[in-house]
Amino acid sequence: MAVAGDDTTMIGRVMGILLEKQPPHVLVDVQGVGYELEASMTTFYHLPECGEKITLHTHLVVREDAQLLYGFYALSERQMFRNLIKISGVGPKLALTILSGMSAENFTRCIIEEDSKALTKLPGVGKKTAERLVVELKDRLEKDDSIKLVDNAAPIERKANPVNDAVSALISLGYKAQQASQMIRDIDVDNKSTEEIIRAALQTSMDGR
Repeated sequence: MAVAGDDTTMIGRVMGILLEKQPPHVLVDVQGVGYELEASMTTFYHLPECGEKITLHTHLVVREDAQLLYGFYALSERQMFRNLIKISGVGPKLALTILSGMSAENFTRCIIEEDSKALTKLPGVGKKTAERLVVELKDRLEKDDSIKLVDNAAPIERKANPVNDAVSALISLGYKAQQASQMIRDIDVDNKSTEEIIRAALQTSMDGR
């Protein structure tokens, strides 16, 4: 188990034991050091159970008041994240929200088809931001064949309070508390894990139901 660096982020990969996973936060034990990362729901769908080995590709954001480490299941998702944060008005939090609200394939499709209306359904993405994303990313994504993610989720660990955890996660993604609660009420939560509830709520929101 080790932490490998790269030229752009100082910490480019984390390999260790998954200790905790509470959307959007992940805690990984790397040779006795606990690395706390933030991850999109796309990555959460692929996480193993706590106590198992895990490898996450990372991006480090250094601010005056904090150093934030973001983790990604696939290199392609990290690349998309890096593309997003280069856009004016799109910070790491909004980029993570976008990657949680739709798959990289769907996002790429929206950009290439110039479907800015679909993008505005994501929390924090207004009309101007959606149009800016289309303008600045269209040419880049049309030429980039590497941004592909697998949608099949790995087995997810059942949470003790999945509904409450799901509401908290949706709020952290940018939804208001009342809106997050309503999204949960609109779906069947029986026998679902936190991640499954979040995925269903996000899908319902994207479908405009």
